Amino acid sequence: MARPGSRVALVADGLRDAIRSEEFCEGARLPTEAQIATRFGVSRPTVRAALRELETIALVHTQHGVGTFVTERPAITAGLERLDSITESIRSTGREPGMVYKGRVIRPLLPDEAEKLGLSGDAHALELRRTILADGEVVAYSYDLMPLGVFPEGADPETVDGSLFSYLRDNRDLHPHYAVAEVHAVQSDGIGWDVAGGGRTALYVLLDQVHFERSGRPLLYSRTYFLEGRYAFTIRRAG
Repeated sequence: MARPGSRVALVADGLRDAIRSEEFCEGARLPTEAQIATRFGVSRPTVRAALRELETIALVHTQHGVGTFVTERPAITAGLERLDSITESIRSTGREPGMVYKGRVIRPLLPDEAEKLGLSGDAHALELRRTILADGEVVAYSYDLMPLGVFPEGADPETVDGSLFSYLRDNRDLHPHYAVAEVHAVQSDGIGWDVAGGGRTALYVLLDQVHFERSGRPLLYSRTYFLEGRYAFTIRRAG
């Protein structure tokens, strides 16, 4: 971190104040390094060091060859310690949740999927692919597996719609009680099927989790890819 009172700290604090006063709004491009250097009467290496300080605290982000931009606050923030449906977490922020189903198909589980769900290698599941929206804006893509048995064999997959937690509760009288989750960062151009500017590489936060009812029975295996910058997670920690 910059030494208090140093030139780097002077520039970083000045830019931070300008951002907080909304001289530079969310998503806005900052002036060039040369312009910032002139504004504060410092060298361009000093400006670069100050911008790195602000990147460290996620106040700005740099696109090489394009410029440095003020980071936009995520549309949704959710706590990882609480097991909520995505729909509920979006609604709790005052936004309107939405969901578009890309596909529904019954298929055999892959070996790693069967292991996750504690099922035999020849087990089948209903695979669901969903676009998750908040006020009409895409915030995530979800690939979900509901084992046959949880989803009734022979039932019409089109009957599964909206929130999966609501479907399990209202249609199956099943209640997710806890989940075992892994969190990963993923960069890919093959996850989101309707990202604006198709083929564009996007950064995601992957929540890879299995939901269980109170007895320990697995109900749902979800791999949900949250678009970085649109959906953020917090976790409450205590010493």
